[in-house]
Amino acid sequence: MAFDVVADLYLRFMGRYSEPLAGHFVDLAGVRRGMHAVDVGCGPGALTERLAARLGADRVAAVDPSAMFVDAARQRCPGVDVREGRAEELPFADGAFDVALAQLVVHFMSDPVAGLREMGRVTRDGGVVAACVWDHAGSRGPLSTFWNAVRELDPDASDESSLPGVRAGHLGELARAAGLRDVAEGDLTVRVPYAAFDEWWEPYTLGVGPAGDHVAGLDDDDCEHLRSRCAELLPEGPFEVEATAWSVVART
Repeated sequence: MAFDVVADLYLRFMGRYSEPLAGHFVDLAGVRRGMHAVDVGCGPGALTERLAARLGADRVAAVDPSAMFVDAARQRCPGVDVREGRAEELPFADGAFDVALAQLVVHFMSDPVAGLREMGRVTRDGGVVAACVWDHAGSRGPLSTFWNAVRELDPDASDESSLPGVRAGHLGELARAAGLRDVAEGDLTVRVPYAAFDEWWEPYTLGVGPAGDHVAGLDDDDCEHLRSRCAELLPEGPFEVEATAWSVVART
């Protein structure tokens, strides 16, 4: 999937949602001063920056498999220990953190249970492991209008509704399978304004993620059909998109 892209493109595609989500997520996980935290799958650093602002850069670490995202997070969050690596093999010692967080990452892990288990390993006994993913299966995610239009035009098209953790209750199942305890499930909602349809559509043309992959694979006619159908599904004037993510907070 197309996530090995420059950070600016990712932020133009998902940043309008991930930035406000990060604030809600930090609060949900109970992050407070004095803690040491790790951001697993940090991307360009939206959540990392929130953690550093609350805890201090010297108390935050972050990891991402994309070298370009690692560079972007380092520039955005000076003083944070940002490393290149995979969630399933975190480059940190056992019990190094009080809290481990993964925002919009679990559904793209090659082995979500292993990734959550690793998050538990690097978190101290009794510490917090928290994760959130968009509700793609329940059509409340930020890309729901896009994928609804895709399926109308091509019922056989692959979307994101079958990814791990995107349906009700599945994040909790994954957390329990990873050996985490006191698993509490919930959701987080953000609202993002758009001035007009073109502002909403343009990020889908940037080649980011499964949605970007889908658009990139269309010929000009099919792309225009998809664009037109999306425009029909959205209001004409200024509008707001409400996006909800499933969340889980657990203990080691």
